[in-house]
Amino acid sequence: MENSADRSPSPSYPVSGAGNALRVVRLLHELDELRVMDVADRLGVARSTAHRILAMLVFEGFAAQDRHKVYRPGPALQAIRGSQAAPPPDLITVAHPHLRRLADAVRETTHLMVLEGNGSRFLDGMEGPQALRVSYRTGTLLPAHVTSGGKALLAALPADRLRALYPNGLPGDRTKASEVSEDFERLMNELVSVRRHGYALNLQESERGVHAVGACVRDRTGTAVAAVAVAAPSVRCTRARLTELSQPLLTTVQDIGQDL
Repeated sequence: MENSADRSPSPSYPVSGAGNALRVVRLLHELDELRVMDVADRLGVARSTAHRILAMLVFEGFAAQDRHKVYRPGPALQAIRGSQAAPPPDLITVAHPHLRRLADAVRETTHLMVLEGNGSRFLDGMEGPQALRVSYRTGTLLPAHVTSGGKALLAALPADRLRALYPNGLPGDRTKASEVSEDFERLMNELVSVRRHGYALNLQESERGVHAVGACVRDRTGTAVAAVAVAAPSVRCTRARLTELSQPLLTTVQDIGQDL
């Protein structure tokens, strides 16, 4: 049984953002060392918040701080990892600086997501600098057919695999078989346009008042492995503006793919 005297004292201000804490655990696993400023930069939070997250991870044994104030994997994380060395930088690590640069360039929020079943899982994001902005959704799982990045990823699938994801049509509250079929065929027609243009649009489909444009990240074999989206309040982001945003977005996903 663990002796409470062996544990570090509990931080004064426990962190309620479990999502941020999990992101830091992931970063520790990937990078093997972190400083407070690294966490603040990656999460887009104040250094005081980053310090509290790290303090909580030290308390729980997922991190340990050395005499140079560098945080490294603690015993709990090492036990999970076993004897394996830290893996090479993954998708999030590679994509993050690109998300930041894109957010700075277009002054809107950027998201990184992957396909999870017929849903899109948000892995990372950077908020735009404007006062009125879309917040990032790291950790959230939304239906793929209502997000721009999700549509871009669906459009990259072969027809048989795509239909296998929706054996009963699109999820929703439709009760008539004809309505379910019409919704699915409408999505199929939209995905034809996505393939033609190279990007997908979300016009207040995932959230009222939010517009977004998304495109696939492809690795060097041409396989779609993720999607990046730019999201903005609809009051200042028309459909024409989304078309403009697609150009720096397409450059960004190409750059990420080259770095993978």
